[in-house]
Amino acid sequence: MPGSRPLVLEGLCSVLLVVLFELLVPYAHGLPGVIRIGGLFDTEDDEQELAFRIAVDKINADTSVLPRSRLVAQVEKVAIDDSFRATKKVCSLLQTGLAGIFGPQSDVTSMHVQSMCDAIDIPHVETRWDFQLARADMSINLFPRPTVLAQAFVDLVKIWGWRSFSLVYDEHEGVIRLQDFLKEAQRNDWRVQLYQFRPTQAYRDIFWRIKSAGESRIVLDVKRDTLRTVLKHAQQVGMMTEAHNYLITSLDLHTIDMEDFKYGKTNITGFRLVDENNADLQGLVVELNTKWTGAIRKLDFPIKTIRTETALMYDAVQLFAKALQDLDGSKSIIDFPPISCDSGLRGLDGSSIINFMKPANNRSSVNRRAVPSCRCLANVTAANSSIQGLTGKVKFDEQGFRSEFVLDLIYLTNNGLEKIGVWAPGKGINITKNMSNEYDTLLLQNKTLIVTTYVNSPYAMLKDSAEKLTGNARYEGFCIDLIHHLANLLGFKYIIKEVEDRAYGIKNEKGDWNGMIGELIRGVADIAIVDLTITSSREEAVDFTMPFMNTGISILFKKPTTKVTTLFSFLSPFSMEVWIYVMGAHIGVSITLFLVGRLSPYEWDNPHPCRQDEQVLENSFSLMNSLWFTIGSLMQQGSDLAPRAMSTRTIAGIWYFFTLIMISSYTANLAAFLTVEKVIYPVESAEDLAKQTKIKYGCLGSGSTKAFFKESKIPTYQKMWNFMNSNPSVFMSNNDKGVQRVMQGDYAYLMESASIEYITERNCNLTQIGSLLDSKGYGIATRKGSKYRTPLSSGILKLQEDGILHILKERWWKQKKGGGKCMDDSKKSSSGVTELGLGNVGGVFVVLLTGLALAAFVAVIEFFWKARKLANVDREPLCKEMFRELKFALSCRSSTKPVIGRKQENCEEFRVSTIPGYSTQY
Repeated sequence: MPGSRPLVLEGLCSVLLVVLFELLVPYAHGLPGVIRIGGLFDTEDDEQELAFRIAVDKINADTSVLPRSRLVAQVEKVAIDDSFRATKKVCSLLQTGLAGIFGPQSDVTSMHVQSMCDAIDIPHVETRWDFQLARADMSINLFPRPTVLAQAFVDLVKIWGWRSFSLVYDEHEGVIRLQDFLKEAQRNDWRVQLYQFRPTQAYRDIFWRIKSAGESRIVLDVKRDTLRTVLKHAQQVGMMTEAHNYLITSLDLHTIDMEDFKYGKTNITGFRLVDENNADLQGLVVELNTKWTGAIRKLDFPIKTIRTETALMYDAVQLFAKALQDLDGSKSIIDFPPISCDSGLRGLDGSSIINFMKPANNRSSVNRRAVPSCRCLANVTAANSSIQGLTGKVKFDEQGFRSEFVLDLIYLTNNGLEKIGVWAPGKGINITKNMSNEYDTLLLQNKTLIVTTYVNSPYAMLKDSAEKLTGNARYEGFCIDLIHHLANLLGFKYIIKEVEDRAYGIKNEKGDWNGMIGELIRGVADIAIVDLTITSSREEAVDFTMPFMNTGISILFKKPTTKVTTLFSFLSPFSMEVWIYVMGAHIGVSITLFLVGRLSPYEWDNPHPCRQDEQVLENSFSLMNSLWFTIGSLMQQGSDLAPRAMSTRTIAGIWYFFTLIMISSYTANLAAFLTVEKVIYPVESAEDLAKQTKIKYGCLGSGSTKAFFKESKIPTYQKMWNFMNSNPSVFMSNNDKGVQRVMQGDYAYLMESASIEYITERNCNLTQIGSLLDSKGYGIATRKGSKYRTPLSSGILKLQEDGILHILKERWWKQKKGGGKCMDDSKKSSSGVTELGLGNVGGVFVVLLTGLALAAFVAVIEFFWKARKLANVDREPLCKEMFRELKFALSCRSSTKPVIGRKQENCEEFRVSTIPGYSTQY
């Protein structure tokens, strides 16, 4: 056909275009063949420069990253804090055509370079610690956010339970890095002492001051270059012993030679950002030691690992290359032209590179300049670049701060620094290797500890046995089992002894301690374990482990022996206010029904419709009938009245609905009130105790409870202390006597809630009233500065994680020695319905009798009222007539009788008058 040839030619052209498109698209990328990146490095930092060059060479060797482009490193050296020369270096680098600038590490110089990059839209990549809370538009920093990094150190201090320590720093920036410690100290009442190394002062002088203050816990914030020297000075003054604890804030602790310190058993802990498991790390270390040996001037060889900032620089180059790769797939033309600092020109694609390294919801639209023939490539959505580098996963939040990273928790052992856990933002610290396995266990292994205790159920008790027991076999209880588990875990032996003066430990007016605290101070015992409360005053004299049980002061009281009932218990379902409203509703509805019934014409009816001579209308809803109708409905009995009009029927319907809900609610609530036993206590809180004097109250004569009331500043507790102090008889020598006093009645005993829980599990006549007056914990006490505190705390934490502490409490509270008795009784009593006695429903009978008497009284009144109306008729005396009526009623012979005062003719006249057609006037 004539038109077929053009169609064939058009089809061939279309196929040819598609083939050409498929062949050319893979090569239609926008990156130039040579991409220059600038690096500014401090004149004293060769390691970071070499890592920068090695990272560039690694990317060029990897054809999968930038297959058609080659990175060229343009490196310049800048003196520290020399902003003027840094500006000259940056301008000279920009004239070569840069895609981005890395470094330098100096704070002042880096901020100056950052401002220049913002002005000309050139990406600026940093790897330094920066205290600024906001990021510049063209800047990105791989170093973790300072506030997030500080949280890791604070979390570690909280886990250790430090309440007093020293903060030591060298530079003024150290105060900024340590400010989170100071904030937490204010919130948690920590005692923190701040020290700063002066340039003209030896480090050992500061350590002498710390040693004189008796402090053994130190947070050390110094530069990596001086860290080893600082630790040597601490060692020279005797501050690197097994009793000292150091937390190093530098992330380069893993690069320090710790050979001189690892055998001193000093507790040295820090964090590491470098991922030792990364396969590229060892390759980078090898290259630093071999390939670039001739170019190195100031590096100490051989290098075993790299600094954090070096690893961050290596990761920064990798991340930048990944962003270039992503940008290459989204734009057809990408250019990095030379820029002169004096021309005022700006970069073309710098913001696009930054956009690929920050999250999508914080990026502006990508600057795309598409070629018409390849415009299909210019509409690819940018994706957030992230890599798995030498410092873990590198990813940023909306503000340009590094958001996802993991810190390794490292600890100094005999084998050097070892990883014992990890910390991640939002997840906290996760201990993967117990420190006691390497160091803490050695402290207590094969040691024999003298353990002082106080016989108090269920913590430490004398064992019942027919045989004579000696040594540790004489005792049993929660704390006895606890020390046994700790001994097996930490490898030590122990000898239990009872405290000589049978006291927990309080300080007298002279400042001397008695009881178990006094024995620890005098060196009679190594540790004290029982229900010993951790208090601030005691912690000034001894050290405590982490709490093995949490508790608080509460009130032990005797349950009322009789159930409180009232004669009119049936009124309990509704409050007095509701009863008043119900009565008001009854009267109000009755009056409304009366008025509406009078107004409505449909409620008026002729009572004698057959009589045609006289039309008389009658209304059934008089005021009395209205009251009778509503009360009958309220009682759900009805009445002989029925509304006829729509208005009165509406009132009746609404009233029926009201009575349905009220009667149903009353019936449902009545069942609960009559069957549930309600026990009323004379006092229900500490405030109630303080307001009265009939019920006496007291506590243990020697312990933390007495000290709590004595030192309290709360008015209620001060009033209670004045009452107890004026009545010395309320103080008990032990808890058993306090329980006996409570059983006698009219006495409340103040003691720890854990002990109250134990007692009420076995004595069903006792109960705990009120809430906790305070919050505290039981801990194991050691001598001040004792080396046993840390391993014991680690052991308690291990037992808590394994559930051993929970098992021990269940055993001694609810199983052994009659535990669970009252719980079984409560289950039995709740299984059936409580019987109702006369005390519950007696009021109903009273109401019935009262109503009958009232009805009889009303009948008498009605009799006298009717008799008064017939006074003109010849009748017998009223009393005689009433007697005759009663006799007639009791005879039950007939239900009819003649009309009083009527004569026979009147009756005849009445009969005639009722004949139709006759009308008689009465």
